[in-house]
Amino acid sequence: MTELPTRSLPLSGASNFRDLGGYVGQQGRPVRWRRLFRSDHLAGLTPQDTQALGEIGLARAFDLRGQLESAAQSYALPQVRYHALPIEPTVVQRAQEMARTGQQMSADIARQLMQETYRAFVSDNTEQFAALFAHLLDEDTPLVFHCTAGKDRTGFAAALILRALGVAEDTVLQDYLLTNDLYRRPQAVAGTAPQEALDVIWRVQTDFLQAAFDVVERDHGGFERYLAQRLQIADAARARLAQLYLQPAS
Repeated sequence: MTELPTRSLPLSGASNFRDLGGYVGQQGRPVRWRRLFRSDHLAGLTPQDTQALGEIGLARAFDLRGQLESAAQSYALPQVRYHALPIEPTVVQRAQEMARTGQQMSADIARQLMQETYRAFVSDNTEQFAALFAHLLDEDTPLVFHCTAGKDRTGFAAALILRALGVAEDTVLQDYLLTNDLYRRPQAVAGTAPQEALDVIWRVQTDFLQAAFDVVERDHGGFERYLAQRLQIADAARARLAQLYLQPAS
């Protein structure tokens, strides 16, 4: 039997770089390996990491970080076209504001902020996610999309892509939760808020992603209509997406 590729790529400078391949999509067709990657930020990659990404043919990078984030930790990869699709962060800034004004960030407040962030992905960031899908439809060269930690903006983007390819919701959720096993949070965040709050902010929970999908159902008439009307992925585009990123039917 042919050995399957590894889902998580062992890079020194990024802990949450992983492949969306292998998940079963529509008509039982698996997502193609080594085409769709998600990650935390790429500014810390080593020369060996860069070589590894060159070996898998990475050709496109889509940066979902806000403008200050991407400016503070910029990067350029050989032979990789860079595209900025900025979504400004909110939760970390809110935690820092609370710390400066002497307010106490609790786990419950952090959880509420995270849920609000995910709701905003649907209500406020349609343009960025629609642009990502438009790029997906342009060609099928290997790509990575990422934010800072590769867990929230990236996690929602990955969930949208996998669901658009027909991957089951429970599988989408399993992929989303892999961040908790892989991501190494930065040491600099220690002490910026109580540990119980940081453990919420720097991890992912089912209810975060569900908060976004609840808005999709409530305000947009369900995922199919949201995909077609808001992200411009109607039947023809969805068929092309499957043609590009799912293995051919056997």
